[in-house]
Amino acid sequence: MRTIDDRIVHELNTTIPTASFVGKIDASQTCKELYQSLMDAHTSRERIIKNCIAQTSSVVKTLREEREKAQDDIALLKQLRKEQTKLKLMQSELNVEEVVNDRSWKVFNERCRIHYKPPKSQ
Repeated sequence: MRTIDDRIVHELNTTIPTASFVGKIDASQTCKELYQSLMDAHTSRERIIKNCIAQTSSVVKTLREEREKAQDDIALLKQLRKEQTKLKLMQSELNVEEVVNDRSWKVFNERCRIHYKPPKSQ
């Protein structure tokens, strides 16, 4: 799901013209399309990660409630710990997502700032 972020430098190098090729490509349209693609990808990934966090949080809550009723159940404890670990990993994935997004926006702004001015929502 991070293909666009992984390839942003290549994408910009192949689609945004250097000074010598400036008249042959519509850089403002290319930057606008890339901006929209980045926004869509970032929004989609964030929504999916947050949805996973919400679902796993719900499972953890249920397992905690069950654990309080049956404190001697070792299998239940193992399942709870497994789900808690999964929840922590998903929460850390949000931090990774922020770093990836920041890097992509930095590269985008370096190459497209003279060709396209995004709306203030970024």
